[in-house]
Amino acid sequence: MKDRGSRGNAPDVLEQEAQARQQVAGMGKREFLEQYQRLAKLYTADPGNPGSYACEGCERCANCMFCKDCDSCYQCTHCTRCELCNNCSHCVDCKQCHQCAYCVQSENCTGSAYLVLCRNMSDSNYCFGSVGLSKKDFHILNVPFPRTEYFKQVKRLREELGV
Repeated sequence: MKDRGSRGNAPDVLEQEAQARQQVAGMGKREFLEQYQRLAKLYTADPGNPGSYACEGCERCANCMFCKDCDSCYQCTHCTRCELCNNCSHCVDCKQCHQCAYCVQSENCTGSAYLVLCRNMSDSNYCFGSVGLSKKDFHILNVPFPRTEYFKQVKRLREELGV
C-alpha cells in the first residue's frame, strides 16, 4: 500500500525548496539583511521553546501553551514551575509528571489529577501527601477518606502547611 501522505507532498516540498533557493540566490544586500533580521527576530521571540505559545520564562520546552517558568516540558498547558513533565495541564511545581492535571508539588505521577505533595502515583485523583498508590481516590498519607471528610482535612492541612 502506498503512503500517499508523505510521497504525495514530496514534490511540493522539493518545489518550495527550489523556489526558496532561487529567491536567496537573487537577493541583494538589503533584501538579505532584511530577511536575516526577520528570522533573528522570530527566533528571539521564542528562544529554546519550539512550537510553544505564550509561555513566559520557560526553557527547553516544546509545544507548550500558557506556561510560566517551566523547564524541559512537552505539550503542557497552563503549568507553572514544572520540570520534565509532558501532557500536563494546570500543574504547579511538579517534576516528571505525565498526563496529569491540577497537581501541586508532586513528582513522578502519571494519569492523575488533583494531587498535592504526592509521589509515584498512577491513575489516582484527589490525593494529598500520598506515595506509590495506583487507581486510588481521596487518600491522605495513603489512608482512604470519605469524600466530604477528605476535603475538610485537605483544607486544614493546606492552611497548616501553607500549600
